[in-house]
Amino acid sequence: MGTLIKSKLSESFHSILPIALIVTVLAVTVTPMTPGTFLLFLFGVVCLIFGLSMFTLGAEMSMQTIGSKIGAYLAQSGKIWLIAFVSFVIGVLVTISEPDLQILANQVSDIPNMVLILTISVGVGLFLVIAMLRIVFKISLSLLLIGFYILAFGLCFFVSPDFWALAFDSGGVTTGPMTVPFIMAIGAGVSGIRSSEEGHDDSFGLVSLCSVGPILSVMILGICFSVGGGEYVGNAAVVVPETRSLLMHYLHGFADHAQEIAVALLPIIAFALLFQLLTRSFSKHQIFRIGMGLIYTFVGLVIFLCGANEGFLPAGQEIGSSLASIGDGWLLIPVGMLLGYFIVNAEPAVYVLNKQVEQITAGAISAGTMRLTLSIGVSAALGLSMLRILTGISILWILIPGYIIALALTFFVPKFFVGIAFDSGGVASGAMMSAFVLPLACGACYTLEQNIMTQAFGCVAFVALTPIISIQICGLIYNLKSKQAVSRFISEQETFIDYAELPTEVNQ
Repeated sequence: MGTLIKSKLSESFHSILPIALIVTVLAVTVTPMTPGTFLLFLFGVVCLIFGLSMFTLGAEMSMQTIGSKIGAYLAQSGKIWLIAFVSFVIGVLVTISEPDLQILANQVSDIPNMVLILTISVGVGLFLVIAMLRIVFKISLSLLLIGFYILAFGLCFFVSPDFWALAFDSGGVTTGPMTVPFIMAIGAGVSGIRSSEEGHDDSFGLVSLCSVGPILSVMILGICFSVGGGEYVGNAAVVVPETRSLLMHYLHGFADHAQEIAVALLPIIAFALLFQLLTRSFSKHQIFRIGMGLIYTFVGLVIFLCGANEGFLPAGQEIGSSLASIGDGWLLIPVGMLLGYFIVNAEPAVYVLNKQVEQITAGAISAGTMRLTLSIGVSAALGLSMLRILTGISILWILIPGYIIALALTFFVPKFFVGIAFDSGGVASGAMMSAFVLPLACGACYTLEQNIMTQAFGCVAFVALTPIISIQICGLIYNLKSKQAVSRFISEQETFIDYAELPTEVNQ
């Protein structure tokens, strides 16, 4: 266990270090920070390293084990109504507990928090049912995604433009550190019962469909209740005059986040206990391991979210405001792209996806390849987000062509790449995007006097889009290389056969 913990700490350190160095360089050069904000940020870096390592270890020990057992049991039962009911309940419970969703809801004042959270949770629950039934009835993921995204963009004509960015952002933030391990494990459990090649392909795609549900449900909320999309709620500047104040600030943060995560984990623990009482699926050793994993998950998420919200959020606001005040703000684009390249590796849910992809593809797609492809995609996304803040163009001018390209690519790449690509878009837009990138964009909008609800919101939606395209391009390259390898093998075999059929005297 000690070796495993050291390994997780090393991975987290190498994921967070580049972001810390970039922000530090900015702080001492072009975007000077107040000493208090910089101290909060440095302490936040330490929290992120320890929190991320503990969370990833805990998720492997608990969330993935619970989810895969539930998925396997549902598939073996063969009862469609049971699969649908349990999927809906899990989708709603896990989404309500998602910390990223709480962060987003707290930043919108015009819509009551619980109304927005329940609307999004029901959307995830319904689409988790659709995702599970898709596996059971072998429905094409590409066709479902095309149909639902056409519906989503069609609904844009019936709601206020202020609502567009919020709706598409909600699809990204719901698939975070609590949701992804559970949903992906359930999908792996259901598809694992089927030994066919289709079962291998269907092990991905649940997260992508669960990301569409909140977009549609929030759009429908806008139509039914005629709300205007909300008004952004800014965060007051934090003043830390001395080290004792810094410590007290973080202690308050730890207490608040501990309460949030405890409430978030309780429904999942209760559901797992009920499942064990009814099915007796877990051995005593597994129960102990799951219990330890849940403790690691709880402590890790509390530390991680405290570092992200108390340390990175105020730093993001100051950096965004300072960058926007330099010249015409065009420095936002290269800095945003640089941050995007590295910041995606600090997302807890990204680690879960990368490992799952590496395991299911038996190393054919390594975690390193996934990291690189995701980094390129998120870098492009934040570059586009900063460009949109500077120019004021509508979010649909980028999202519609982007999704047309993404959906068109689904017909040219291997099936399992489609699920991986659309899942990656959901997991890349997690806690770090909500707690650092969104405040950075909001700080820039304040300085440039842009509409925050239409221009700052939407950066999460871009982060959910661009990895879909970049990973499918990776799939095209993978497919091309596979075909070339097969052609080369066939050619070599034909040459060998031709040579073997020559007369013995010629061979000699």
